[in-house]
Amino acid sequence: MPAADSFLWGVSTSSFQIEGASHLDGRGDSIWDSYCRQQGRIKNGDTGDVACDHYHRYPEDIALMRDIGVGAYRFSISWPRVLPRGRGAANQAGLDFYDGLVDALLAAGIEPWACLYHWDLPQALQDLGGWQNRDIAGWFADYAALLARRLGDRVKRFATFNEPCVFTLFGYGLGWNAPGIADRGALHQAIHHVNLSHGRAIDVLRQSVANASLGAIHNRQPCYPATTREEDVAATWRFAPYWNDAFPYPQHFAHYPLELAEAIEPYIKPGDMAQIARPVDWFGLNHYSPHYIRADVNLIGAGFGAPPVEVRRTAIGWPIVPDAFRDTLLDIHHRFRLPIYVLENGTAADDKLDEAGRVQDPARIAYLDAYTRAMQEAIRAGADVKGYFVWSLLDNFEWTSGYSQRFGLVHVDFATQKRTLKASAHWYADLIRTARTSRIAADRAERDTMTERAGAAAATAVSD
Repeated sequence: MPAADSFLWGVSTSSFQIEGASHLDGRGDSIWDSYCRQQGRIKNGDTGDVACDHYHRYPEDIALMRDIGVGAYRFSISWPRVLPRGRGAANQAGLDFYDGLVDALLAAGIEPWACLYHWDLPQALQDLGGWQNRDIAGWFADYAALLARRLGDRVKRFATFNEPCVFTLFGYGLGWNAPGIADRGALHQAIHHVNLSHGRAIDVLRQSVANASLGAIHNRQPCYPATTREEDVAATWRFAPYWNDAFPYPQHFAHYPLELAEAIEPYIKPGDMAQIARPVDWFGLNHYSPHYIRADVNLIGAGFGAPPVEVRRTAIGWPIVPDAFRDTLLDIHHRFRLPIYVLENGTAADDKLDEAGRVQDPARIAYLDAYTRAMQEAIRAGADVKGYFVWSLLDNFEWTSGYSQRFGLVHVDFATQKRTLKASAHWYADLIRTARTSRIAADRAERDTMTERAGAAAATAVSD
């Protein structure tokens, strides 16, 4: 395993999925608050109103991170908590919350990584067109400037967006997530305006935060045809550019993938591509599994199919293919030539407390072990991977699945909010501890070797 002091081990969460306090202290509605109120959208009618109550319980959650031994925590800012209308007057109570969170992380020796946007757009901005409205690039830049002023003296690691391919494709193209739109033009507008917003925010953060370390977080996964049928092969070619390339390509190379360029061209104005492709410091990767794609009747003519029968699956049916993770890391290294931080990797399981009040989750441990070993293979092959963050610290609100899927290293009893470290949390703590010990041993061996060489050189000089 990589060494702890040269490699960053962390955990990740997002605001809507854990904070709760949806109607407290001046927070405005997000599109996910609205979506949860629509009958039949969320499994079991669940909402994010309380979630993990992290808004009130973050000191306890930071103590759990300290117990695990992580060096960093990637969280997201709730845009409607700090700007209830998405723009205009700031909500001081919301800013105070993030001040307290950041200060407590630093006091615990945990580096804060702040993501500006993890899907919870203020509903007030959606009412103005949301990501279809080009003006949102300016609104997002103003939001970034507010957080740079308030947190930038202590937070240096900022991500602009988390998984833009997911919230645009699912939210504006296929209608599966908030705000529930299924329209080809809306999808391509949203893609371009998110990219433009990224570039504007990078400039603001670079200008306003001393020693800033900036990037975006992309979901990149190999896409394979679910069958050998010609229509499934063609669907895979249609799907893959939306999933893997619609955001990294313009952000790094100043052009859209060829398969999407014609559809997005009507929304591009002179200077846009240069504005989008602003220099960043690292590539953020979220990866869980490859996708197996089949033909569908939706607007992109592609959807998710079943993996081959011989491929193992997680409790929620996602394929377990560690080699795909290794290959993805190497592909990113060769394609984008940036340090890589894995900012989400993990698995859901059917976790329950046993009679002794413990949570045994061997399937998660096996998954994390296989994937971190695959990451190590990629590093040995030359991939410049600098960090690995488990999704997620806590069991939480998993979007349209509600609370039915548990991804956490920490079990949450949503009725009582009691937290319990799972066996996987102890496994991860041991992994981090082992990496740190290995680094110390390697440093000591290197110092001993240098001392021996210096002594030998001195002896040679005396004999001469």
